[in-house]
Formats: sequence, structure tokens, C-alpha cells
Amino acid sequence: MKIECIKTHHLRCHLEKPFGFSQWSYDQRNVLVIEVISDTGVSGWGECYGPADVTQSAVSNFYAPRIIGLDALATDYVWHHMWRSSLDFARGGIMMGAMSGIDMALWDLKGKALGQSVSELMGGRHRDVVPCYATGMYFQDLPEHELLPSLIEEAKGYAAEGFQAMKIKVGKNPDFDEKLIKAMREALPTTQLMADSNHGYDLPEAIKIGRLLDKYDYAFYEEPLSPEHGNLYKKLNDKLDISIATGECEQTRFGFMKLIESGGVDLLQPDLAYCGGPSEALKIRTLASANGINCIPHVWGTMLNFAAATHFLASAYHEPGRAEPKQLFLEYDRTENPLRDDIYKVAVQIKDTGAIVPTTPGLGVEINTSAMNDFDINNTETS
Repeated sequence: MKIECIKTHHLRCHLEKPFGFSQWSYDQRNVLVIEVISDTGVSGWGECYGPADVTQSAVSNFYAPRIIGLDALATDYVWHHMWRSSLDFARGGIMMGAMSGIDMALWDLKGKALGQSVSELMGGRHRDVVPCYATGMYFQDLPEHELLPSLIEEAKGYAAEGFQAMKIKVGKNPDFDEKLIKAMREALPTTQLMADSNHGYDLPEAIKIGRLLDKYDYAFYEEPLSPEHGNLYKKLNDKLDISIATGECEQTRFGFMKLIESGGVDLLQPDLAYCGGPSEALKIRTLASANGINCIPHVWGTMLNFAAATHFLASAYHEPGRAEPKQLFLEYDRTENPLRDDIYKVAVQIKDTGAIVPTTPGLGVEINTSAMNDFDINNTETS
């Protein structure tokens, strides 16, 4: 079974309600989805996290011509073929994002060809339902005295839906963040809360906010510091009890090994649409396991990445293991996203705030190509 054709689709939608976090605000969503088609007609789909227009060129102009004709089932061979082809100038960044989407599509194709779900290909399911945490509480263009109660009400809404865990955004400014952290805990005293600053703090700010998160019993502190300053994570971790989580900006087993060696990270968060794809995520998970660290994917984008992360956690063994297992929560983004919610005729089902692990071959989700065309602003085909 050979790779015969690779198609890409740059999808874009405009948001009715723009949202922001510590770094930026967005009024639209963009994503690149990829279809890899074999010479037998079996195809697989994947997606890339990153700037879709730039990543599209990396896929269609660089990687696709180099892997046409290769064995479509040899996921690891194809990955390393792509890796070596750009090793001298693209060990990370947008090129790795492009590789990630191709790799995800090949895993989907492989599962369909072999009649197995991706979680079966990853070693088998440990669980049939993966518990989800709600990601939300993004910043809106409101005065702070209006924004704070708005975020609290949003969180209460998720709790009313049954979510036992959720992640808020911090990093707007330390004074507002302190008020939000305290108010959120007072409003939701039994909910497992996490906080994500999207690398919005310097070290003194991160320590101050981290101590407040400790005080109010938050479960983990995500991206408190810039990914450019891995050496600072150890200094931060030494001063806090809360678990430090990071990795959505990191790529490959080599990059994550440096994070682990820093000694300042307790939870790794590779994004399967960016870190190198499912093939590389499994290697990252092995490194994490060998160092006694758990690995929970960052999830953003469409249902393809959500499905890949669902299979990844369904097949995960938590560290260090015990008779009563530790829950590994799947990130469930609750912000407006037509590219996730409106173009799939088969999606991962959520029941009682848990993601039901697909058992059909491949990723177990299916794009409605007719609906996708409404958002397709540019497409390519390489054969």
C-alpha cells in the first residue's frame, strides 16, 4: 500500500464572540487539515497546529513530494524519512507542525487499512471513556469589574453541566489574576481547578501567582514561564508545591528530553498536531514514563486532534500506577469553534463529561467534506 496523493485544506471561520488570553486575542480560527490517500483508495485525515497558510506550503511543497510512493503503513519509517529530509534546517517549528499532521493522517489511514482503532494500534485501551476537563474562561473585551463575574458565571455553567475539572486562564495582569483565582475557588469549592498563563509571567510574578494557586488548591499551573527559559522552571518548581505543566510549545522527543532534564516540570503536554504527531507523542510518553512523569496532551483545533488525544489517553498508563488509578483528564476546549463542531458527520461523543473512545478503525471521526467546503479558503493536491 503506497502513498499516492496528499491533499491539504486551509479552513477558516470568523468568530461571533472573539476571545483572548495573556498574549493575544482572536476573532477567527484557522486550521490545516490533511488527507493522505493510498493507491488502494484507503485514506486518512490529520491536522496541523500552527499558522495554516505557512504550514500548508511546508506540506504541499516540501514533504508531500518526498513521501509520495512510500509505504503508507510504515508510519515510523515515513516519519524518519521526513525528519532526515529537513533535519539540517527544521528540527522544530512550522515544519514539525506539518510533519505532525501528515503523521496523524497516516495513523488514521493505517487503522482503517488494518481494521483497528488508533488506541488499539497504540497498545490497547486501558479505558473506554476518558474523563474531560473544560477549558474556557478566556478573556473578553470587558472592563475588569465586568469580566470577573462573567468568567465566574461561565465556570459555574460548566459545573452545572457536570464537569468536575476545568482550566481557567490567567496572565492578564497579576492583580486581576489574584482576584480571579480566589473568586473561582470560592465559587467552586469542590471542583478540580487548573490555571494556564500561556507563558505570561516573569519568574517573580510566576512565584507569587504559584503560591496563590497552592493556597487555593489548584491542581496544576500551566505554562507559567516562557518556553525560551527552561532553566527558570527548576527555580520556580523549587518554591512551589503545585504541579508545573508545560510542553504545548515543545516538539520531538529531543525537545521534551530537555524539558525533563531541566528538573522543573511535573506534567508534560505535547500537542499531537504539533509535537511530531502520534508517532512522536508515543516516544515522548515513554520518556516521561521513564522519568516518573505523566503526559497529558494539549488539545486545540478540530475533532481530528481531539480524537487523536482521546486515543492517546485511552491507551495511557498513569505513573506510577496503583490499584485505584489516577484520572488522566482530556482537555476539552469549550470556546466557539465551527471547524470542530460543524464539519464532522462522525465525531467523538461526549457523555457525562467523558469522551467515549472510538472503536471504529482509525481515529474514528469523519469529515463531512461538503460542510468543510464552506470553510475551505485554499486547497492543494500533490500526487
